[in-house]
Amino acid sequence: MPPAVSSAFESERDPVIYVHTVSEAGRLLPSASQWNSIALDFKLAPHSSTAYESIPSQYPKSVDYDLVITDRKHFHCFIFVLVTIILAILAAVLLVHFLPQNHKHQGSSINLKVAINQALTFYDAQKSGHYPRNSPVKFRGDSGLQDGNSAKTDLTGGFYDSGNNIKFTFTTAYTMTLLSWTVMEYQSKYADIGELDHVRDIIRWGSDYLLKVFILPNSADGSNLTLYSQVGSTIRVNNEHTDVSCWQRPEDMKYKRPVSICDGSATDLAGEIVAALSAASMVFKDDGDYSKRLVQAAERLFGAIPAKQGTYTMVDGCGKQARMLYNSTSYQDELAWGAAWLFLATEDTNYLATATETFFSAKSNESSVDKGVLYWNNKLNAVEVLLTGIRYFRDPGFPYEDALKLSSNLTDAHMCSYLFSKYFSRTPGGLIILKPDNEPLLQFAATASFLSKLYSDYLDHLKMSAASCETDSFSVKMLRDFATSQVNYILGQNPMKMSYLVGYGDRYPVQVHHRSASIPWNNQPYNCDDGKRWLNSKDPNPQVLLGAMVGGPDTNDNFMDQRTNQRFTEPNIASNAGLVAALIALQDPPYNSRDVKSTLWGWT
Repeated sequence: MPPAVSSAFESERDPVIYVHTVSEAGRLLPSASQWNSIALDFKLAPHSSTAYESIPSQYPKSVDYDLVITDRKHFHCFIFVLVTIILAILAAVLLVHFLPQNHKHQGSSINLKVAINQALTFYDAQKSGHYPRNSPVKFRGDSGLQDGNSAKTDLTGGFYDSGNNIKFTFTTAYTMTLLSWTVMEYQSKYADIGELDHVRDIIRWGSDYLLKVFILPNSADGSNLTLYSQVGSTIRVNNEHTDVSCWQRPEDMKYKRPVSICDGSATDLAGEIVAALSAASMVFKDDGDYSKRLVQAAERLFGAIPAKQGTYTMVDGCGKQARMLYNSTSYQDELAWGAAWLFLATEDTNYLATATETFFSAKSNESSVDKGVLYWNNKLNAVEVLLTGIRYFRDPGFPYEDALKLSSNLTDAHMCSYLFSKYFSRTPGGLIILKPDNEPLLQFAATASFLSKLYSDYLDHLKMSAASCETDSFSVKMLRDFATSQVNYILGQNPMKMSYLVGYGDRYPVQVHHRSASIPWNNQPYNCDDGKRWLNSKDPNPQVLLGAMVGGPDTNDNFMDQRTNQRFTEPNIASNAGLVAALIALQDPPYNSRDVKSTLWGWT
């Protein structure tokens, strides 16, 4: 027995604490010198281990030691410090686990809640018709109240497409579908940040307009399906002004606004309207009559699409005016898009059969320049993700499983294309270049951000941390990091140090290509010639077009803030929908991400 331990044990005035130290069979117990190295305020005295030596060697042996406290003050301090440290660690763990993790994927300067509110406010600035008096945008008023008169119909309402005063049905329908999709996926997030009523108001405004843009065939009078594709003109006739040649606020419009009319062969246009009405019908499930009206209109329109099919911009009287701005190159993606949303709205598997069959036919004919891109002209990547969601969360089974499994494989490949630079290049500042042919880049990056974050949420809900394509694998974190990087770029973390969301941050475009924002709101009307003064002015716009995402930089991250250069500075409703989608997807709820409720898939 070590002498120091023996003398401590013999002191009767010190209290004794018994400590049982167990060694594995055959392992030597600490030597006397090892025990003497223990903290200065503690001394140990062993009991006799004779009784334990009779235990068979295959069993563990133990030795009891008496712990003698030689300094009560130091002992109490030690216990106090130990308990304090344990409580501090426990408190830190609980705080990390339970406190809201808002924007945990974002840089410290990024405020997604503010960005979402602003991006939605852009739609308030684009409203046509009787302007709401409670609108947050104060430089707008009633406009386009004669729209449709030339076609003897009512086409008031809806949204002006961009910086001009034209209303395109095709992009309006795409915008409403995408916004409705975000509500169905992230309704709880919208509610958490107080924007649910706001986005629902925008969707209802657009849906009310879409209910006006088609007339179903009537067997009684032999009429065919009629669709109204556009209000306003891009082509100048007899030297008259058009919505492109005239720089004028919509409230001051006096020039003619012709209506472009299509028949049922405009399959892409009909399919897009079907998708929009179907998706919106689910957003308004709490308003039974309105929801029913929307889905019934969608079903009737889908059923009225004739066997002769094509794109609306190929027909002169229907889409000639739109061809220079929104040339549609296929109709199968819209047909599959509309059928998929009809299935989700009605659960009628006949629509799912049409969606899968049309999707794979369209996929085999997909243009190489549109591969991997979700925007107003190509919805195949969105259909792909929807079908994957149907496989995972609706599970319709035979005979759809093989087709849906293939769609999920395509989705995995699609995600790989975003994540690995061998598929798509990046600007020096990190913006993905999905269509390099001199088109505004931000609109494509925004929808890529949305789809990647959405798919990461699908995987997360399935408790899958990773997935793979043919040659690569990726994690949920990689998807979210990519989605975050693109949104952060848009919001100012780029080489220009500029937010491309107008009004967000300290530096953003001030010469936005937009008629209403660039002309003073001073109760004085201005004609087309007056407007040229404002178009060519080098001064900032007198009104801030809050929440408008401009076209953005070129492939070298360069940006020119010039009103006359609309490639860089013009916003539009379709692009903004992609940004809203990405922003709400990345907005972190004040709870675990797996607790997010998806109305679309029934996650509770």
